[in-house]
Amino acid sequence: MVSRRELFAEITAVLEKSGNDCAHFDAQCIFEHVFERPLPMVLMDGNTEVPSETADTVRSLTKRRAEHFPLQYILGQWEFFGYPFKVGEGVLIPRPDTETLVEQILDICREKGLKSPKIADLCSGSGCIAITLKKELPEAEVTAVELSDNALSYLRENTILNNVNINIIKGDVLDENTAAAFNELDIIVSNPPYLTEIDMNELMEEVRHEPQTALFGGKDGFDYYETMTRIWKNSLRKGGFLAYEFGLDQHDEVSRILAENGFENIQLRRDTAGIIRTAAAERR
Repeated sequence: MVSRRELFAEITAVLEKSGNDCAHFDAQCIFEHVFERPLPMVLMDGNTEVPSETADTVRSLTKRRAEHFPLQYILGQWEFFGYPFKVGEGVLIPRPDTETLVEQILDICREKGLKSPKIADLCSGSGCIAITLKKELPEAEVTAVELSDNALSYLRENTILNNVNINIIKGDVLDENTAAAFNELDIIVSNPPYLTEIDMNELMEEVRHEPQTALFGGKDGFDYYETMTRIWKNSLRKGGFLAYEFGLDQHDEVSRILAENGFENIQLRRDTAGIIRTAAAERR
């Protein structure tokens, strides 16, 4: 038998040895997941012996993390904008960067007095954007569009988890027929695939476990922006907004695409790291 304190020290050391720069945090997350209590409460009785079965579970999860399997997939759930989201293989992990996109949409709604906007979230994935917007704007009519069956299963589960009612459509956002089914939208929002060929070849090992179709945006990373902007602009009402997330140093090209498709008043926003991360523009 091993004590709680000894087991925590053991798995932290395993993660450190694997090259994990966040070993203590990851060990804490695994411990809290297994013991279902905050770490200080678990270690308050640090000398208490851990049942063999529980210790085996902790070590097994730690081994997967040490092999660079994503922590979020190991835990099966991750927080976004203060709300819980189920995640696993086959769906993109929600990231803090994307909260910048949600905040920009909420600011637009406040500034324009949009209390019940019609919103479409394209490439919805886990539904973190669509569901969060519905939580923050209860009167909004929100539709999530996603093609992947794996992602759709998580999206549906997350609507139940967060007790929201949104429209869910299985559809290809690059198909003109999908776009043609929408009209008079107030807002279109999307965090599409935007990694380049070079980016894909240099992915961290953890990220390689995430669905490649949710990451790869074509040779230069702009395939989705080019096509989506062109075929979805007419689904917006005049004066409606199109908002995108994108990668490092992609803002000039995304802004060009928006401007060439008849959008104006392009507003760029930085994430918490100071990187220009999102753009929102108004349809003329």
